Amino acid sequence: MEALPRRAVSAPSDGIAAPSAHPLPLRLCSLPPSCPHEEDPLASDIPPQRLDARTEPSLLGLHRFNEADSGAVEEALLACCGSHRWALRLTAHRPYPDIESLLAAASEASYDLRPADLAEALADESWMPQPLLGMRAPGSQAAHTALRAAHAAYEARFGHVFVVCLEGVDPEEMLDAVLTSIRTRLANDRDEERLISAEELRRIALGRLEHLVAVKN
Repeated sequence: MEALPRRAVSAPSDGIAAPSAHPLPLRLCSLPPSCPHEEDPLASDIPPQRLDARTEPSLLGLHRFNEADSGAVEEALLACCGSHRWALRLTAHRPYPDIESLLAAASEASYDLRPADLAEALADESWMPQPLLGMRAPGSQAAHTALRAAHAAYEARFGHVFVVCLEGVDPEEMLDAVLTSIRTRLANDRDEERLISAEELRRIALGRLEHLVAVKN
């Protein structure tokens, strides 16, 4: 089997991750203020943060995903969803005949996450969309302060970070969308919010996974 370049594993910084064109989540972090052009996340010596927020589409491809070393694939999958059970399941079920089959398997694995798996995945998430970090528009500082306060209230209430899929949201509307979503969801009870968070994580993971195996033309 072809071995994928291994990524150095280190503790994630207290940070945020979310790409502008892919489903992303939130948590305060110290990532660069823009989405830099970096190397393939499987080949670069970077912490296991959300790869889609910081990189161009990977040149991995489904064939390489199917044939690569299991350990390297598991690492790459953990950058899509922080549940080890999820990553191990998708790795074990290789090969996949096409990307649609891989995404369907990932979706099914997401629905099958146990409470402990969901907690593990949430603990690995971060909470502010990457595009918002570099925002310098008038009033953005006050909005960022409001977002931090809202997230602190959310985390105090539910015991985990706030996650939301931002796929299809215009970057200029992200801050308002996130603030509205977090304030609305603060009214949920714990069971309802757990279900919503699980669905947001599923959508986020699928977007990251699709990005991971995409081959740039």
